[in-house]
Amino acid sequence: MPTLAYFITPHGFGHGARACAVMAAAQHRIPDLRWEIFARTPEWFFAESLTGPFTLHPTDTDVGLVQVDALRADLDATVARLAGLLPFAPERVERLAGLVQALGCTAILCDIAPLGIAVAQAAGVPSLLLENFTWVDIYAEYVAECPALLPYIEQMAHWFAAADYHIQTEPVCNPSAKATLTVPPVSRAPRSGRSAVRGQLSIPDDSPLLLITMGGVDFEHSYLDRLARFPDVHFVLPGNHSVSVAPPNVHLLSPRSGIFHPDIVAASDGVVGKIGYSTLAEVYAAGVPYGYVPRPRFRESDVLAAFVEREMAGFAIDAAELDDGRWIERIPDLLALPRRSREWANGAQKIVDFLGEI
Repeated sequence: MPTLAYFITPHGFGHGARACAVMAAAQHRIPDLRWEIFARTPEWFFAESLTGPFTLHPTDTDVGLVQVDALRADLDATVARLAGLLPFAPERVERLAGLVQALGCTAILCDIAPLGIAVAQAAGVPSLLLENFTWVDIYAEYVAECPALLPYIEQMAHWFAAADYHIQTEPVCNPSAKATLTVPPVSRAPRSGRSAVRGQLSIPDDSPLLLITMGGVDFEHSYLDRLARFPDVHFVLPGNHSVSVAPPNVHLLSPRSGIFHPDIVAASDGVVGKIGYSTLAEVYAAGVPYGYVPRPRFRESDVLAAFVEREMAGFAIDAAELDDGRWIERIPDLLALPRRSREWANGAQKIVDFLGEI
């Protein structure tokens, strides 16, 4: 049985979703392919995306940015956690390298978790960095305010440059002429049709459906009662919620709802939420309008926003508008935008093609 390892940053669910898109595409092509996953993303997230064998090894692979909430970072806490990660302890790298070898992994893929590159080097197997940004790109925006990030930027830059193969996934934050491969957006593929998904949610096929998502990060929605102003529109909000009662046209879904998130996106008539890679990629694949909330001072945000404006139907919703509910006035405008059908090759398939060549 072929076996590969994947090291995934714990920064939100988006990186796990992108990794799942690649892993699922690979297992579709090679059903007995086994994935050894090193991550802090919960096991259920991988179980709902993958159809083939995998084992999750809960591992602190990375820090990313410590979040106050879905839109704000805590720089002091980020630096404190980075100090516990970098430089990588040699004994930790050797232990993980020994495990990777014992599991029979023939390569390590890394979704911006530099630890995986260090482990691959120690284990003597190829490493593949997959990214549309790295932490070098993101941390650089905060150096003037937080100079303590600088030594970690330098260490991460070293490890990212050490990857044997470098795959960039559009839209790319910092295009590199040295990248091995650049692929279209990478997204998980829907598995159920529109009617089936709406049936699970008790939403009629002909009713407008708007998905509100913050990319798996908890967020306090203070405007739920005001959504009742549009009784003919159904609103679906995945995630952990502090409220349990909502208007009848508002559907609060727990993370363990059993409904595959890309299916909800594809069954929707519009999506509102924090702009992030996996959300954008899944909305792009579905062709539905996107009311996106930019992330202040997060370098990826401007790149993703420019991609939406250029390639997708949608418009920006300011974080303050989201917070106080003013965005609700723009719901008719978003739902009036047409879907954009397109022929495109999922970047996950391109990556799997490349894996077959190394």
